[in-house]
Amino acid sequence: MPDKKYIRTFETLTIHDVPLVGGKNASLGEMVRSLKEKGVRVPDGFATTSEAYWDFLDANQLTEQIKFHVNGIPNKKESVQKAGRLIRRLFLESEFPPELADQIRAAYRDLGEKTSSKNVAVAVRSSATAEDLPNASFAGQQETFLNIKGEDQVIDACRRCFASLFTDRAIVYRQEKGFDHMKVALSIGIQRMVRSDLAGSGVMFSIDTETGFPNVVVINAAWGLGETVVQGSVDPDEVVVFKPLLENNKMIPILEKIIGRKEQKMVYAQSGNKTTKTVPTTAKEQAAFVLNDDEILTLAKWATTIEKHYGTPMDMEWAKDGKTNELFVVQARPETVQSQKEKGVFKTYALKEKGKKLLQGLAIGDMIAVGKVQVIKNPKDLDRFESGSILVTTNTDPDWVSIMKKAAGIVTDHGGRTSHAAIVSRELGIPALVGTGTGTAVLKNGDLVTLSCAEGENGFIYKGKLPFEEIEVDLEKLPITKTQIMMNMASPEAAFRWWRLPARGVGLARMEFIISDLIKVHPMALVHFERVKNKRDQTKIQNITRGFRFKSDYFVDHLAQGISKIAASQYPHPVIVRMSDFKTNEYANLIGGKNFEPIEENPMIGFRGASRYYDDRYREGFSLECQALKRVRDTVGLTNVLLMIPFCRTLEEADKVLAEMAKNGLKRGENGLEVYVMCEIPSNVVLAEGFADRFDGFSIGSNDLTQLTLGVDRDSMELAHLFDERNEAVKSLIREVIEKAHKKNRKVGICGQAPSDYPDFAEFLVRAGIDSISLNPDSIVPILRRVIKMEQP
Repeated sequence: MPDKKYIRTFETLTIHDVPLVGGKNASLGEMVRSLKEKGVRVPDGFATTSEAYWDFLDANQLTEQIKFHVNGIPNKKESVQKAGRLIRRLFLESEFPPELADQIRAAYRDLGEKTSSKNVAVAVRSSATAEDLPNASFAGQQETFLNIKGEDQVIDACRRCFASLFTDRAIVYRQEKGFDHMKVALSIGIQRMVRSDLAGSGVMFSIDTETGFPNVVVINAAWGLGETVVQGSVDPDEVVVFKPLLENNKMIPILEKIIGRKEQKMVYAQSGNKTTKTVPTTAKEQAAFVLNDDEILTLAKWATTIEKHYGTPMDMEWAKDGKTNELFVVQARPETVQSQKEKGVFKTYALKEKGKKLLQGLAIGDMIAVGKVQVIKNPKDLDRFESGSILVTTNTDPDWVSIMKKAAGIVTDHGGRTSHAAIVSRELGIPALVGTGTGTAVLKNGDLVTLSCAEGENGFIYKGKLPFEEIEVDLEKLPITKTQIMMNMASPEAAFRWWRLPARGVGLARMEFIISDLIKVHPMALVHFERVKNKRDQTKIQNITRGFRFKSDYFVDHLAQGISKIAASQYPHPVIVRMSDFKTNEYANLIGGKNFEPIEENPMIGFRGASRYYDDRYREGFSLECQALKRVRDTVGLTNVLLMIPFCRTLEEADKVLAEMAKNGLKRGENGLEVYVMCEIPSNVVLAEGFADRFDGFSIGSNDLTQLTLGVDRDSMELAHLFDERNEAVKSLIREVIEKAHKKNRKVGICGQAPSDYPDFAEFLVRAGIDSISLNPDSIVPILRRVIKMEQP
């Protein structure tokens, strides 16, 4: 169809046409025109021009009437609500100029012919000419109408789109952003509906929306039409994909898959006045992922293609057609929160003490706020919201933005990381807790609470006012040191949070923390469920592993995902994963653990570390650990993962462990696999040359080395005054192992607590010639500065 005065087909538009058709439609046109040949699918459609909007105003003599109402708002002659209502009525009572109506009808018929459907179902979307700019991108200021069929219905939906330029939220938004109401036009995008009501849809970002980590695509997915995800009325599936490995078609670089509850979905209405309706999902739908791995990777590749084309991180909506099983991108706009942050400034928040936990949910914003709870469930009650309160509600939509701006923090019952509440809270710079499930039931009006989103992926509501600190770090111009500064990391949930820190890898990733915090079940209880005697433990394990063909798959799956997130956060720098190092009493506290663990007088020097891996009592559990790591390296493709064996007492024991690993597909040297050994027992120092022949490097565990050198139980309060890593006996052993290892061309690092606690100990390590120092994240910058000074000539 040739272009008309009022109509432009998507394939004739580019991103430079924002003044003509608004950001949303210009972006759709840009993708159809430039990215179709690269495999990105966008549904066909057309847009009305800004001229169509202005001529609609002129034909119905609306301009002066709209001016009268909006000019009355600053002088408080009219409220925003009253002015908006009266302006919208003007639009809804107006008629389309015949030429404009004819062109819309003709374009709709042409779209039907293109898709072999007389009354093709379309989405009618608003695209303001000042919308989706880098510094102004609140989503959802205007309306979208779904499943519109027939010429008359399309015209009516277009009229309602024009009217939605003056929703209350849009009026307030333009006033606060400094846009002149009378200089903003509205273009209408009319796009073939994807039958996602028969499949699923959602949103995706080409950047981690919480931390700004640039190397991932985050995808949210739910059944049915995508409005439920955008609105936050469902808890969607969440998938994280690692971008740097997407081009390697032999790998499946999916870092994490979290299944959402997805308790309802939006579908087409078959009868009545409404075009869509919300219905409950089935138990089968709730238990299944919306997307399979191939579809996830396709979307992730499209996201990176779109990002590369636009040259900036992107916020996209996607849909799957349930009839054809085809995927489509239905919208794309720049991400405007994390991508706008100063790269050289790193700000952290930390609680100084913990309190009673009242609630848990997904953390949005990496911040902490204190305030009184105000529960508001009905939009009619928005006027009573008190500035500085913690807003608690079921979920939000654009009508809530005016009070969200006044909130110290936000809590919702429903929604994921890409819900409306999450997106808006990020842009406003306030913390939010979404998808809590029970926030409106648990929290009461007037309760003083602390909202903490600074503890990783999950956030918490604590009772009362807790003290916290805010630290700002300038990372600019910090030089690279000869001594490699690495990071200790335990929680996958916090992995992306630290990507801006000037660390060159992870010197210690603690597997046991992933097992205790994420998996929670003893691995042998999954391998031999029949040996679990406690009924409560049996029930917990059955519930936790629901959906897995074999219970042991649950362990491998979750452990691989946890390690993958940590490894991806520092890729391509080395990430040293320590195999499990629980003591027997700690293993026994896992679900089902008491059936598989002996009771020991002194677990600290008992059945732990290497001695477990080749023993029949744990060999099958160690096999699961190996399977998870093999998946991380060989399937996901994160070959920057190195393995480390803890508490390896003798050379014979080292040989047995390496043989056990090889049986499970982890042979040292194959596919670049390096294996380190912890140096935490005096025998590791005495026999350092022998250990160097078997391992690729050493990592000093200063806590255990001090304990076993001085004969002091590190957990003993009575002997606490004697426990000091800086004792000369300990330092002498450290010097000795560094010297012996270097003679064998083996690297030595340290991953113990001492360098983080004692800056003078870090200085000693540099003088001793250590190759790397692995620190807690909050110690990296101050210790790095000390090392820089020491290394300067």
